[in-house]
Amino acid sequence: MKKIKFIDLFCGIGGFHYAIEDAAHRLGLEAECVFASDIDKDASEAYKENFGIDSHSDITKVEASDIPSHDILLGGFPCQAFSIIGARKGFDDTRGTLFFDIARILKEKQPKGFVLENVKQLKGHDGGRTLMVILDTLRDLGYEVDYKVLNAKDFGLPQKRERIFIVGWKKNLNFDWDFEAIDMKPLSKVLEKNVDSFYFASKKIADSRKLNVKAEQINHKRPTIWHENKSGNISAYEYSCALRAGASYNYLLVNGERRMTEREMLRLQGFPEHFNITHPYATMRRFAGNSLPIPVANAVIFKLIDKNIRINNEPKSSKVKTSNKVSTTLSVKQFSKSVRKKVS
Repeated sequence: MKKIKFIDLFCGIGGFHYAIEDAAHRLGLEAECVFASDIDKDASEAYKENFGIDSHSDITKVEASDIPSHDILLGGFPCQAFSIIGARKGFDDTRGTLFFDIARILKEKQPKGFVLENVKQLKGHDGGRTLMVILDTLRDLGYEVDYKVLNAKDFGLPQKRERIFIVGWKKNLNFDWDFEAIDMKPLSKVLEKNVDSFYFASKKIADSRKLNVKAEQINHKRPTIWHENKSGNISAYEYSCALRAGASYNYLLVNGERRMTEREMLRLQGFPEHFNITHPYATMRRFAGNSLPIPVANAVIFKLIDKNIRINNEPKSSKVKTSNKVSTTLSVKQFSKSVRKKVS
């Protein structure tokens, strides 16, 4: 079995790790993580508990030459502005940011390709200059690149979570953004049945939510997650608004009554049922809010490998059947049946 070696930068609790393992498996390949890094000690403990890999390190202090050779670089790096004064310098413009560490590793190790993930605001950050510098730097390093903002709701998750994905491949990038959308998993398959009183909001908060929600949003009697925006307006949807690490504890309430459990938040990001909950509620909530939507990353990685490593490098006699249908990690079972429509 052909092995795909990858590194997992700013790895958090392992969303990218699960995504590439599943994508490789569906292509008849084996994925091996040869290096992972995150400065968050708690997240690194969770990563080690679930993958057996010690990821705790400050990537800014790791020599690129010390990182093992790999085929794919994965990274969900923070969105930071670049200090550009005068003429653009490409690679040198990125110094002092965490993207620079991705760039210097790509420069040193020259992997075949990469998948990067960030908040959708990166697209317009600093008037579009931030993304422009990132793309120019990646091209200067010898990669063909492309990007798109994708929504987790189009990949089966009941969460409106838009993230930008940037893909790159050495020389000839063979990639498109046409994916088969997947029926959104109903909240009834995500929410737990018996929930401890710890998760319930106070009567005062619950009563306030019920006074302000629109009746037509909850008359159907199906489970909803209520969202309070900065203006205090309440909206009830059959999906969750984006999980956020630093939001108020009552920012999202199930049926306007309670906070989501740790397992429910992980399910909304596509983590498998066997993922070990390793830390207290507040920490797990931060983990989930900082994570990427696994099925989206899975679909992107699957297509990148399938259209480049497999199609370009494997003999035509290969009998492994492939599909760009995304598999689920919401449960041990596969995703709900795909709907044959393209994600736009």
